[in-house]
Amino acid sequence: MTLALLLMLNFGVTAQPQGYELKIEINDLKNNKGTVRLELVDTEKNVVADAIGEIHDKQSVIVLKNLPAGTYAIRYFHDENGNEEMDKGAFGIPKEGYGFSNNARGFMGPPDLEDQLFQLTGNMVMQLKTEN
Repeated sequence: MTLALLLMLNFGVTAQPQGYELKIEINDLKNNKGTVRLELVDTEKNVVADAIGEIHDKQSVIVLKNLPAGTYAIRYFHDENGNEEMDKGAFGIPKEGYGFSNNARGFMGPPDLEDQLFQLTGNMVMQLKTEN
């Protein structure tokens, strides 16, 4: 191989772009019980990443790494009892805290996806408030 080709191959490997980091700070949780279950979805509602966060002082910090630039939405819930699903009461009203990116709120149901979407173009910190 020629020196130029070797250099190109070497730089191609080392110059691969790393993905971005998204730090999600979830506030206003009702208590320190259980965990926070979070999903990052794309514009087609496909799950791109998911995570489970610990809770301290009624807050949870979740960091998603190596994400490609794109348009995303976040949805999460406070799994207080550890049953891995959002508990609901009469008429499907959530019994556990929940939230969405952009602190979007819906009327008589979840907010529209368009209200949740955000652009990830670099490392980012997002602060979300929990609806309890």
